[in-house]
Amino acid sequence: MDRFEAMSILVAAVEAGSLTGAGRRLNMPLPSVSRKLAELEDHLGTRLLTRTTRKLTLTDAGKDYFQSCKRILEEVGDAERKAAGEQSAPKGELVVTTPIVFGRLHVLPVVSAFLALYPDINVRMLLSDRNVHLLEDDIDLAVRIGALPDSTMVARRVGSVRRVVCGSPGCFERYGVPASPADLERLPCVTFDMMGSPNPWPFGKGGKAREAVVEIRPRLCVNTAEAALDAAIAGVGVTRVLSYQAARAVKEGLLQVVLQAFEPAPLPVHILYQGRGELPVKMRSFLDFAAPRLRGRLEAVALS
Repeated sequence: MDRFEAMSILVAAVEAGSLTGAGRRLNMPLPSVSRKLAELEDHLGTRLLTRTTRKLTLTDAGKDYFQSCKRILEEVGDAERKAAGEQSAPKGELVVTTPIVFGRLHVLPVVSAFLALYPDINVRMLLSDRNVHLLEDDIDLAVRIGALPDSTMVARRVGSVRRVVCGSPGCFERYGVPASPADLERLPCVTFDMMGSPNPWPFGKGGKAREAVVEIRPRLCVNTAEAALDAAIAGVGVTRVLSYQAARAVKEGLLQVVLQAFEPAPLPVHILYQGRGELPVKMRSFLDFAAPRLRGRLEAVALS
């Protein structure tokens, strides 16, 4: 059995989602794909794939082995390119996940510039406000906002974002500008429940993350930042979003940020990736390219 060939077939089958797709990708007859995968499972003494008429899924053992195969094949490819003098031209596909609004506003422009510089790399970008599992969902890199749990992942910090309270000039003209978090109890509020529980809103002062907690009674509760901002611009009430989400409206004078002195501690922004072994050249290239550019974009949109 050619072990590298079997690894390549497994990776192709998982990425294509079927044995037929793997055969097309590798220009190999379907019976050969099936036979070689069966030989690999026999060699390992464990089942790697669960096959149904509609779906191909990895077993628990298969998930770990698939990631190892993918890493080994990438390292072999990098070594061959290096030996051939092609180290400066990384190749392959990168899978990147990022929060929806942050991804559209900041990660996508960086990815677009990266693709222009590296024509042999393709990027699959998954925009989701759900923290997907890198290993289970076959993700290379993730942009995460907020504190990170302890894990074996490696994180490169690229900046931070604030949680800001903002409202339209008309709203503050009508109800007055709040001087302290307690003043929000007399103002109509728009809550964004994807940031956590709609109420209370935590506030800080002097570097303390949770010095005050204010119970919010929302006039309107929505589940996207865009809707919360639109409602705030329309004068429905004040809202609390992440600073980059409100940056454009603040710059255009549609919204005004208040209670800056009482904001809780900023939320860190990281690029997260698996830290086992040497990184493939394509991942190192993306990290070195994206990290300083995301850091610069976050600094540029910092709200005063």
